Formats: sequence, structure tokens, C-alpha cells
Amino acid sequence: MPSARLQHLPLPLFAAPMGIGGLGLTWREASHGLGAPGFIGEALLLLATLLWLALAGLHLARALRHPGALAADLTHPVRAAFVGTVSIGLMIIAAWLTPLSPGLAADVWLVGVAAHFAIGCWTVRGLLRAPKQAAVLTPPLLIPLVGNILAPVFGVPLGFPALNWMLFGLGALLWFMLQPLLLYRLILGPALPAALRPALVIFLAPPAVGALSLAGLTGGFGPGPLACLGLAVLVAVVMLTLVRDFAAAPFAMSWWGWTFPSAAFASALQLAARAHPASWQQPLLWLVLLAVTGIVTLVSAATLREVLAGRLLQPEG
Repeated sequence: MPSARLQHLPLPLFAAPMGIGGLGLTWREASHGLGAPGFIGEALLLLATLLWLALAGLHLARALRHPGALAADLTHPVRAAFVGTVSIGLMIIAAWLTPLSPGLAADVWLVGVAAHFAIGCWTVRGLLRAPKQAAVLTPPLLIPLVGNILAPVFGVPLGFPALNWMLFGLGALLWFMLQPLLLYRLILGPALPAALRPALVIFLAPPAVGALSLAGLTGGFGPGPLACLGLAVLVAVVMLTLVRDFAAAPFAMSWWGWTFPSAAFASALQLAARAHPASWQQPLLWLVLLAVTGIVTLVSAATLREVLAGRLLQPEG
């Protein structure tokens, strides 16, 4: 890749392996509860891992050749939040490795957790150093801060019970603190730029992931996970009513904000259905699974189209 174009490689592109990996985990869950082919989930998780490794290599080369470009990303009010997708990608890789090599999976998970904690500290420090305008409060901020709530989803099968509870508490408390601020900004303004409006779907991730984490930590889909899932259902329905607005938005990396939250929601629905079965659930679960697969396919195709057209590696704006 030419060096001049490499400097414009989007840091938010790390949301791609996160979204594809999230879909892989959803298909892996579907292989247990819905009888879906197991190879689909494993193939998607392998693809996510390879994509993460490729992006990591490209961004390392970018950092060495164009350190100023990386520094600009890390100080940008929106792009900087997507650095959390790097460490979450590592956690997803650990989830793929868990049935293959639990020891290696635990090591990768611990590295991902440590990196995400450091990113969260760095993000909070940046918010506290100087007064910020309300425009800085955008849904992607949930990624580096509330992302800790995701760690137990992958960490519980590996052990570390005390650490998993601490990470869940950290993510949940930051969610409770940050969500009102984001809603305040969205309700009273300023309005989100059109290209960033699809990132509203990120609001679906904390309750969906919270349900999955609590189910793992408590050993079942009881009252806590069900309460989180109830909020996730409300958010999902609201987002469905905004589909026309999202479809009108120009292509941007924010489109990847549709993918992982939708996959986490589908996984939470499947886990809840296994714990509380009913005859009407199977068709609905398949419909949601196929819809999420369609979302990830659509966003992947749009991104690939931008790459082939040479528009992805261009200066922003």
C-alpha cells in the first residue's frame, strides 16, 4: 500500500473485525440453540481474526511512517473513541480460541482486558483535562468506557471470577454515568452530523451485552439478564423506527456501529430463549439471525466498494 494513502487508513476500521466477530459468535450460539451449521460461526470468527491481524499490521506501519496521522486520530473527538475496538477485537479473538486452546485464549483475553482498561483510563483523563463542548458527547464514547461490560462474556469460560465481576461493575457503572449525558446531548443538541447518525445503534450494545455478561456471571438467564434484555428490546424497536434515517446517511465508518450491537442483541435473544423456551421463538430467532447477517453483509459490501473505488484511503471530509 502506498505510504501516502496509508496515512489515511481509518482507525475506526477496527470496528469491522469486531462486527464480523460478533456475528460469528451469534452463529456459534445458533449452532447450539437453533441447530445452525457450526462451521459458519467458526469461519466468521477466523475471518475476524485475520482481518484484525491485517489491520494491526497496517496501523503499525502507519504509526511508524506517519506518527502525526495516528496522533490526530487519538485526539479527534470521535475517531479516538474507536481505539476501544482494537482491544475488544482481541477479546473476540480470545473467544474464538477458547475451544481450541484455552490457555492461549486466556492470555489473549488478559492482554485485551488490560489494553481496554488502559484505553478507558486514557479516555477519562482526556475528558477531564479541559472543558469540552457538548458535541464531543457521541455514542462511540460507549466503546472505550462501557466496553468493559463485554469482558465477562468471554472471560467467564476462562475463569477469573473476581476479575470478571470487577470488569462488569466497571463497565456497568460507567454506562450508568455516561448514558444520561449522551441522551441529554441528543435531546437538547447539537444534532449529530448525518454521517454519525448510524452510530446511534451503539446504544443497543450495553443492555444486550449486559444481559450476556450477567447470564454468564450468575450461571443462568434470571432476573438481572432479563431486565437488561428488556431494555435492549426497547432500544432495538426504537432503532427499527429510525431505519429510514440510517439508510439516508452517507457511507461512513459509523455504519459499522450497526453490526456488533445487533449481533450481541441476537445472541442475548438466543440465550434467553434457551433458558425460557416457547414454541413461537424459533422462527423469530432465525429471522433476527438472518437480519443481523444481512446487516453485516451490507456494511461489509459497502466498505469493500469504498476500498475498490479508492475512496476509503482519503483525507476525511
